Amino acid sequence: MFVDHVKIFVKGGDGGDGMVAFRREKYIAYGGPAGGDGGRGADVVFVVDEGLRTLMDFRYQRHFKAPRGEHGGSKNQHGKGATDMIVKVPPGTVVTDVEDGHIIADLVEHGQTAVIAKGGRGGRGNSRFATPQNSAPELSEMGEPGVDREVALELKVLADAGLVGFPSVGKSTLLSVVSAAKPKIADYHFTTLVPNLGMVETDDHRGFVLADLPGLIEGASEGVGLGHQFLRHIERTRVIIHVIDMSGLEGRDPYEDFQTINEELKQYNLRLTERPQIIVANKMDMPEAEENLRLFKEKLNDENALIFPISAITRKGLDELLFAVADLLETTPEFPLHEAVDEEEHAVLYKHQAEAADFEVSRDDDGAFVLSGYTIERLFKMTDFNFDQSVRKFARQMRGMGVDDALRERGAKDGDIVRLLEFEFEFLE
Repeated sequence: MFVDHVKIFVKGGDGGDGMVAFRREKYIAYGGPAGGDGGRGADVVFVVDEGLRTLMDFRYQRHFKAPRGEHGGSKNQHGKGATDMIVKVPPGTVVTDVEDGHIIADLVEHGQTAVIAKGGRGGRGNSRFATPQNSAPELSEMGEPGVDREVALELKVLADAGLVGFPSVGKSTLLSVVSAAKPKIADYHFTTLVPNLGMVETDDHRGFVLADLPGLIEGASEGVGLGHQFLRHIERTRVIIHVIDMSGLEGRDPYEDFQTINEELKQYNLRLTERPQIIVANKMDMPEAEENLRLFKEKLNDENALIFPISAITRKGLDELLFAVADLLETTPEFPLHEAVDEEEHAVLYKHQAEAADFEVSRDDDGAFVLSGYTIERLFKMTDFNFDQSVRKFARQMRGMGVDDALRERGAKDGDIVRLLEFEFEFLE
């Protein structure tokens, strides 16, 4: 089964907790704090494996949770960092954040890696908080939570040239005679249900990868037929080979077929029209084909069009076609799937995100005030509420962020309930 689009959940490992401990050894007076730091949580890392061809494995495992770091120990022993979780993906995988739609990684080369969910840092032990004013702090941090997100994986076949056209125009037959690929061939529409790849070598020993894509029909870009599922695979190809049935046996006009498919490519992604296109007039061994080709050229009225009359069955004209494809591939650059953003724009975007509000205040249906936001929730999760000093530290951090003032502006009074995640407390003046 060919799977080319899945959604999965990934979570980086939480950091290990810091420890509150003190040295209690014989003959060592005033041993002082000796709590170690927690270890770093593991990242979720995607690695390209050229041996994979589909996203089938992700149908059976959709949750990937990296291990957390070890907790800190006594005698200033730091916890061990966790080993990163490696997830193998096929070449051509695009990873997108489901929530905001931005592209996290475009993985195309064997061995290429990308961190999809970062692990949290380890919490600090009480040794880190010792000061001249507080030489024996009962204060430590819990481990930082790892990043969690839902991502969409989309596989786009890595082919140099792609065969497009209506169903049953002979795309699979053409692929089978010019390469060692063995696609299913039958005399009914939509025989090809999945993209097929074949390695083609010309007589002068130039090679390229050719993809046979499922047939397109009118409305494919809007979800009609099977072709819309595989239009994405055309995006990576540098040359489009447009196969047309010149025999007219199915009662269709070859020129109208040509116009219809090109309109679908344009509607799906305007950048597809930038790619060079070779027109293959197939089934030229049929009686009406020569006349239909003459009429096609008249209607097209383009002297620069690359038109190659062939017969995939008799193999007539195939050498000229393959030489032309190889020549075009030598002069056609790769088309980036996603627009590159310069470093200055990245810096501005990063700065904007860094200046986002640390918290937000809203109201629940029962009148309680609700605090939310990445920064305040992160601080809350890293606070060990078993120690009074940790609680007081968290209260100071909230006050420094302006939480108290923000609650007063929203009308909070003494004794009102304030919620943060699944916990609630009273607002005190």
